[in-house]
Amino acid sequence: MDFNTAFERVIHSEGGYVDDSRDPGLETKFGISKRAYPQLDIKALTLADAKVIYRRDYWQRCRCDELPEGVAFDMFDAAVNSGPGQAIRWLQRAVGVADDGVLGPLTLAAVRRLEPGALRARYSGIRLDFMTQLSTWDAFGKGWARRIAANLREVT
Repeated sequence: MDFNTAFERVIHSEGGYVDDSRDPGLETKFGISKRAYPQLDIKALTLADAKVIYRRDYWQRCRCDELPEGVAFDMFDAAVNSGPGQAIRWLQRAVGVADDGVLGPLTLAAVRRLEPGALRARYSGIRLDFMTQLSTWDAFGKGWARRIAANLREVT
């Protein structure tokens, strides 16, 4: 899956402008939060602006072009939802390397040693388990679980 296809799929999970007092990200639009981007006028953010941010700060930072297709999508989706550092740490736990949040050659080599479908299932399990422990699970957990379930339905 290329970036454009992944973006189109992820953006459907993110939606438009929201300012929910329960969200630690503060106001968000297209999944871009005020907490992560305090310098941005979130309300004025365009879809084109969001796409640039997604490519640079999520897709490229997580080196998704270097990951197997399905793993790349899961990583990108998790990075947008929970931040790139956390998404990388989940991948590192799934492949059994030190979880330092930096996607380097050791992590990439470990990824290549595993069958992508099994890795996707393991990754999603680690992600979901982590999210159930968040204080915001009661407010947002149902949506997160549905999002991860949709990703798991794609595993072959």
